[in-house]
Amino acid sequence: MPQKQRIELYTQFKRSAARILVATNLFGRGIDIENVNIVVNYDFPMPDDKSGEPPADQYLHRVGRAGRFGTKGLAISFVASETDETSLAAVQERFAVKVPSLPDKIDPKTYM
Repeated sequence: MPQKQRIELYTQFKRSAARILVATNLFGRGIDIENVNIVVNYDFPMPDDKSGEPPADQYLHRVGRAGRFGTKGLAISFVASETDETSLAAVQERFAVKVPSLPDKIDPKTYM
């Protein structure tokens, strides 16, 4: 995506005109955006990422964009391969959490 378009989208988030973020490592660190209610973690962090950062850390920084600054948030991550499953297991172990499968129905009160 051209830089101009990225800046326009970033500006929409800063104005709270956009509140759903599809995350990759591009938005993994260093960008504070208020009022993001949903983060879609499109490609699950990989253990062989060029950053050298463990998948659990990458995951935390990506999904941590939802529900910041006193707002509620929902993070949805696509797990589509054995490597993704291994990375998800590392996330769950590192943070002592169970990341559940996406339910058929989600109450908007949980993230709005």
